Amino acid sequence: MKKKRLGKSDLCISELTLGTMSLGTNKQDAERIIDYALDNGINHLDTADLYDFGKNEEIIGEVIKKKRDQIILTTKVGNHFDSEKRDWFWDPSKKYIKTAVKESLRRLQTDYIDFYMLHGGTIDDPIEETIDAFEQLKKEGLIRAYGISSIRPNVIREYVKHSNIDAVMMQYNLLDRRPEEEILSLLESNGISVLARGPLAKGMLSSNGNHIIQEKGADGYLDYTVTELQTIFKELSSYLEEGQFMNELALKYILKSSVVSSAVFGASSLEQIKENIHIHLNTPMNGTIYRKIQELTKPISYASHR
Repeated sequence: MKKKRLGKSDLCISELTLGTMSLGTNKQDAERIIDYALDNGINHLDTADLYDFGKNEEIIGEVIKKKRDQIILTTKVGNHFDSEKRDWFWDPSKKYIKTAVKESLRRLQTDYIDFYMLHGGTIDDPIEETIDAFEQLKKEGLIRAYGISSIRPNVIREYVKHSNIDAVMMQYNLLDRRPEEEILSLLESNGISVLARGPLAKGMLSSNGNHIIQEKGADGYLDYTVTELQTIFKELSSYLEEGQFMNELALKYILKSSVVSSAVFGASSLEQIKENIHIHLNTPMNGTIYRKIQELTKPISYASHR
């Protein structure tokens, strides 16, 4: 699988990233999925301290401890949680970040994190303090690079201006094209990569999309009504070549952008990960199909999330 550099860092990650949020709490099942991903070219795992209130990191730590050198490991911070009460509050303070990283390292059974991300954020955060925390962790060798997980343009601009982030994780798929309007070019011009989460739009852009639209898209998706989603899915299906799955079309669309280093997808079963891995990503999307998709979908803007 092709690998791309993450920003200006020395990290090179696979075009597909396994997002681990939906792995569940069964270690054996998680191990099968992770091992399958690694055996088939994926080298980047994405987790967060908040997932299952630390349990997700613990499971990943157990699974990867004997193959840590094969993996680029990402986790996130900023949600100050209580695993016993199972609640949390937003805390991007330097004090919390420097404490939380040690807990993540313990749960992950490693002495460094490859890529560390702020798990959200608003314009009212103490951004300079947050940046200082990440910079100190980098100097201390606890993390190799850092970034943010955000869809807020105003927040992203602040980090672009004042920090040394190497990537931004954001929702991006052919139905949610908001990043194209005001974020992708900004990041590319500053040498910052995109990690595109939600590339299959909750599964609505998968081979089982028609059925999933009935469930998860029943009340619409962003500015799309369920009827529009069904119409788009039908039209997209007509673009598929013989033997091609909708997953391939969806993933190739976002990977067409040179600023996107990796598409981050989740999997709760071997079947789901197989469907995404066994597609032909080596051949980029045809320019004509790319333009047709853009004509078919809406170039919507960020409204409330700024």
